[in-house]
Amino acid sequence: MAAPLDDLDRKILSELQLDASQSLDEIARKVGSSKTPVWNRIRRMREQGVITRQTAILDAEALGLEACFFVLIRTSEHEADWQRRFLKALKERPEVLEAHRLAGDIDYILKVRVKNARAYDTFYQALISEVRIYNVTALLSMEEIKATTVLPV
Repeated sequence: MAAPLDDLDRKILSELQLDASQSLDEIARKVGSSKTPVWNRIRRMREQGVITRQTAILDAEALGLEACFFVLIRTSEHEADWQRRFLKALKERPEVLEAHRLAGDIDYILKVRVKNARAYDTFYQALISEVRIYNVTALLSMEEIKATTVLPV
């Protein structure tokens, strides 16, 4: 169930999404409020689970992680034990930035960030050594056109 948010909450969230390192004074000035109400609203939204964490966003290419693969996985196994081992393998791999279970012909899609194709192959070999997978298709992203963590609030 969505948390009840008013216009001021949404303005605060927009500012935090753009730059969470801003001071309370800066945020308050930008949203047309004062420091204490902004702090109280941020605290409430944390308690409600609207704000889950604050983090730094790094430049993957600056860190030498130049290859982004989207990995489409089909499995013929849907038992709880297989799924537990598969999810454990994904959670243990820092290369996996996102993992989604899908409806349709593809069971899972992964977003994997690695140094190059050889590093992807190392990731792939490790994954298939831990869990049996029916079919894997890896798609190399040639260009990132849009990427954001900013949600439309």
